[in-house]
Amino acid sequence: MKIAIHHRQGSFSERWLVYCEEQQIPYKLVDCYSSDIMRELEGCAGLMWHWHHEDYREQNFARQLIYSLELRGMKVFPNFASCWHFDDKIGQKYLLEAIGGDLVPTYVFYDKAGADTWIDSASFPKVWKLRGGAGAMNVKLVKDKAQAKRLAKRAFGRGFPLIDRKSDLRQRLWILRRDRDAKSFVLFAKGIARFFVPRKGFALLPLQKGYAYFQDFIPGNDYDDRIVVVGDKAIAIRRNNRKGDFRASGSGLIEYDPALFEPRAVAKAFEIARKLKTQSLAFDFLYDESGTPKLTEISYCYAQGKVYDDCPGYWDRGLAWHEAPVNLQRFIIEDFLRSIEQECLNG
Repeated sequence: MKIAIHHRQGSFSERWLVYCEEQQIPYKLVDCYSSDIMRELEGCAGLMWHWHHEDYREQNFARQLIYSLELRGMKVFPNFASCWHFDDKIGQKYLLEAIGGDLVPTYVFYDKAGADTWIDSASFPKVWKLRGGAGAMNVKLVKDKAQAKRLAKRAFGRGFPLIDRKSDLRQRLWILRRDRDAKSFVLFAKGIARFFVPRKGFALLPLQKGYAYFQDFIPGNDYDDRIVVVGDKAIAIRRNNRKGDFRASGSGLIEYDPALFEPRAVAKAFEIARKLKTQSLAFDFLYDESGTPKLTEISYCYAQGKVYDDCPGYWDRGLAWHEAPVNLQRFIIEDFLRSIEQECLNG
């Protein structure tokens, strides 16, 4: 049973390759960008590819390739069910509303007149988002109608870049102030360089325009809870807000004690993952005034490394807690290989 892996430095594939070497799993490195990728995959039982939302090439064809390979009968990670809505908050709105996913009330408009009419009757504050972006990028607290109308005017005019260089630099400055070490200094210095000379590929990402997206603001949340479900395991981290900020994503202020987490949120994450038939899915929860967990976003992938490795264990589908080492990328490849083996036994 040979699997194909598209390798990218800094991606999940680094740990997948280590696992394959350790466990003597036959694998083949492939190039998903190749026009001849279908031929390259011949003789392989599955493809594993951690594709990224900030790469314009992968935005252009990753979903289409994955869907096509599944029609061919090949196992793929991520499967289409896990990733078609990746970095697409508009897609997530309709998906989660359709399955009763307890999404924070969300409003999307496709013309300026409709957006302005809604703004006139809405209460504020609201949260403004672009359909793409990670680490709290492209997320703003809208305090009043005037600010909302300015954002809507730009959304239906010149639009917004998907990668906001100012936001990126502010995030790097936050990390420098938080960590005060050599690594964070180098990260900030690179951010200054990127601010003046952005990566060439960023200009090829689609300009965000032609829609306006708002979510209700839920007060009283000094953190969000991220719950990640991979196969039959769920782990959780609590991300505390930056000081003076309503956003938790990207803060790096993490807590892990399993006693912190609302069992209803863990159960809801398992339930949605089962309904959607996903292999890997991260759920970001806030809590309303009654303490009910409400979803804000979902994502098939997440940061690799210490932030999740430091989790003390995981829950199973019965919500039993297991204290054990956590390596999400290892969980992913183990679950993926099991799914291939099961299909072979059934077929």
